[in-house]
Amino acid sequence: MRSSVQAGDDASEGSAAFAACWWRCLEFDGGGEGGRTEAAAGSRGAGASPRVRVLRELERLAAAANVSLDDIRHKLLTYNAGDLWLPAGGISKKETDIPPVITILLLGLAGTGKTALVELMYCVLGRSGFLPFAQSIPLAGNDGRTQCLEEHNVLRSMRNGFCIFDSRGLDCDRMADGLEEVAEWMGEGVSHGQPCRGASPPDAPAPASAPHATRFLRRRVNCPIVVANLYELHHSLLSGDPRPLEATRDLFHYPPIKISPTDSPILVLTHGDELSPEERIQARVKTCEYLGVSETNGVYDISCLNEYGTVVDEMDPATSYAVAEAIFRALVVADRTHPAKASIKEWLLVVITWAMCALSTLFAFLSCCCSKLAKTNREYTKLRTQ
Repeated sequence: MRSSVQAGDDASEGSAAFAACWWRCLEFDGGGEGGRTEAAAGSRGAGASPRVRVLRELERLAAAANVSLDDIRHKLLTYNAGDLWLPAGGISKKETDIPPVITILLLGLAGTGKTALVELMYCVLGRSGFLPFAQSIPLAGNDGRTQCLEEHNVLRSMRNGFCIFDSRGLDCDRMADGLEEVAEWMGEGVSHGQPCRGASPPDAPAPASAPHATRFLRRRVNCPIVVANLYELHHSLLSGDPRPLEATRDLFHYPPIKISPTDSPILVLTHGDELSPEERIQARVKTCEYLGVSETNGVYDISCLNEYGTVVDEMDPATSYAVAEAIFRALVVADRTHPAKASIKEWLLVVITWAMCALSTLFAFLSCCCSKLAKTNREYTKLRTQ
């Protein structure tokens, strides 16, 4: 197909657009059943199969990319924290604890492509002509893996309303330690340059933050995104080695990363371009079935590298739109789950509670001192009487 695109610019753009829609080749490979034809047929059916639902979702992203890509970019560029807030529970926006910057945390196993996904976000949203961020000064170790939490302003704007945090990948053999650290990030917040415990051996002491890292602002995580390697999960299904699947499931269903009790985290599947189109769709369906989530709701199949080994650029509008929509969905989830501010009565209750605790501790100390003095006095009196 690429050898026949020399006719002109229009033919070249049309061929590139078709190449970006990798799933449409299935209508030539599946005996007339697949691709756009199968997606259209499934849309007319009452109960579509998971495969058809995935094809229909991919067609939706491709159609939306041609119409709404610039619109969703504009919404992200002009976004301020709380813009997507909706009233709920009788609490006004002024009574909601909305941070100045929304924090999105990327989580996943080692090698899932979180840093490459950040690079792609820079290319899709930054659009400033600079080199990809990870090619400049990454906070990576000798093994090429992230050593510290990294805060990224993917919009390259001073008025950004959100930031992306890249984290070190978790190890399948040390999931308990990794999940414990994830719980700390979700509970205590994250800061730029904060060392990750997974970067040191299991028996090593917890790393201390660098002096410059302690000066960065600690941010509360508002929405996590789980990144999974679809190629690795596919081979895990074929080989019978359940460790990558089980580790991904443990992370995806880990209670501390659930912002809402009813909603699952956003799932981004990477490295799917290393599979054939049919394997890519089947791996997505089986992975979502194993995780117990929908194949289309909050799940995005994103290729961070193209066939030349470089970052996907604007020649792939479907991938660009998927990246932008994933971030936009994360902002919607974050703005609709902000906690309420503590009222004056609650602060007074906290102050009174701490005051009562302090008084009780003081009286306990005085009681102990008086008891010891009384005991000493009784012993002294007994000795005098003798």
